[in-house]
Amino acid sequence: MKTEPANQEHAIGRARLTYAFDAYCGWCYGFGPALHDFAVANADKIELRVLSGGLFTGSRGLPLAAYPHVPGANERIAQLTGVTFGAGYRRVLAEGTVVMDSADAGAGLVALRSQPGANALEAGAAMQRAWYLDGRSLSDVRVYRNIAAELGLDPDAVAAAYASPAARAEAEADFHQVRRLGVDSYPTLLLHTAHGTDRMGGPVASADALTRALDQHLAATTA
Repeated sequence: MKTEPANQEHAIGRARLTYAFDAYCGWCYGFGPALHDFAVANADKIELRVLSGGLFTGSRGLPLAAYPHVPGANERIAQLTGVTFGAGYRRVLAEGTVVMDSADAGAGLVALRSQPGANALEAGAAMQRAWYLDGRSLSDVRVYRNIAAELGLDPDAVAAAYASPAARAEAEADFHQVRRLGVDSYPTLLLHTAHGTDRMGGPVASADALTRALDQHLAATTA
């Protein structure tokens, strides 16, 4: 699967997709496995760009305890998607003190996806595993060092990128671009067409359903 920076020209014949997500979004975590399977199955057909949405920024960047709906939402996410919330995450959820800061998480995604050979979708998934399985704050540079090692990237380069003002600026640009695309909930998978963007699937869509939607679009554009 090939990820696409915002300013990169698209390969001829590939469908252009944008995935707007937030690393602290439980529904994005639930959607992740289906999206991964879809992306792998259609690697020769798509150009996929991954943008952070900035769900918990500004006045919303608060400790877990400020969001009492989260445990109930997690139960529903697990029931509908089959994902698992790990013991480490359940512990920090019960404690309620960890601050969810999507500005830090957005910079982390930028730091990871900017490395040679990086795959933005895999990087985002690794971030969500660090949070939703192990309960590790996405404001901790050590998390990005560990993810870099896991993904075969340079941990020092990732750590330096995470700390840079450029990563913060690019994360903010992601947030603004997501808003310009009209996204107001996560996860959102957008298919770019000659007439604008079409939303594909939803938080509980299967990989097969996403593939059918993509194939319908490709058939219509080549008819």
